[in-house]
Amino acid sequence: MEKLQTKNRVIEIYELPAFNFDQKTVESFGQEWTSFHNFSEADIKVSGDKYFDIVNANMLNESSRVIDIGCGSGRFIKYLKGRYSTIVGIDPSSAIFAADELLGKDKNIQLMQASTDNIPFPDNYFDFGYSLGVLHHIPDTQKALNDSVKKIKPGGYFLLYLYYNMDNRSAFFKSLFHVSNVVRWCVCRLQPRLKRVVCDLLAALFYMPFIFFCRFLKLMQVPEGYRRLMPLQAYEQQSFYVIRNDSLDRFGTPLEQRFSKEQINEMMNRAGLKDIVFSANIPYWHAVGKKA
Repeated sequence: MEKLQTKNRVIEIYELPAFNFDQKTVESFGQEWTSFHNFSEADIKVSGDKYFDIVNANMLNESSRVIDIGCGSGRFIKYLKGRYSTIVGIDPSSAIFAADELLGKDKNIQLMQASTDNIPFPDNYFDFGYSLGVLHHIPDTQKALNDSVKKIKPGGYFLLYLYYNMDNRSAFFKSLFHVSNVVRWCVCRLQPRLKRVVCDLLAALFYMPFIFFCRFLKLMQVPEGYRRLMPLQAYEQQSFYVIRNDSLDRFGTPLEQRFSKEQINEMMNRAGLKDIVFSANIPYWHAVGKKA
């Protein structure tokens, strides 16, 4: 373990394991979060509200010791300010330094460059943990989830978001996904600078037409239940900065896995979680469970 002093804090850097770890994917996310970490307060609130809609004060509060697994830019740590006693953000990529910049000086925030295979804390240590949009980018998602939940105290909670496999969507959605996945397979192999340019074009030419239409429907007071039938409706409140970021996140990653709601429920049970509650809201699927 090495220690690196930044202007804000000491960041601990741990040797990354050779197993359950995809180097190209980690490098890709390091490049992504280095490019996208200047989120506005409004962007952070909109994103955080979507994921933490099923988390209440009994699960997470100002006395909680918290861990963010795969913290990326640190935006969810910033979102949770005031809802924890201490919080640890870990990420295997260089994104940890983007998080350091976004979060600034805060004695209650600790940042570490580490992976799910070597989380540098004892088991049963944290009151609350979360991993949002991360573990499906790890070769063995189940093992990564098991290793993460081990660090939560019995009676503590873990919030998880994994990409869904369109199990609750129409054939039209599934067809769009298959087309986009072919595009991702090509784009993720580009050099970083060209990849960002292509993903910006995809954000403008692919994302925005759907999003503008959803915004129009909202303006016309079409109920959200109907708007959800449209692709990319989840972005109707998001800024173009976030949309560009998510385009790079979606099309730039070399490794991506997707799961059904049933599979995620089973994976959480295997990891030792019970009383699992899935959100009925986008993004699908995010769920919270209590450690047995």
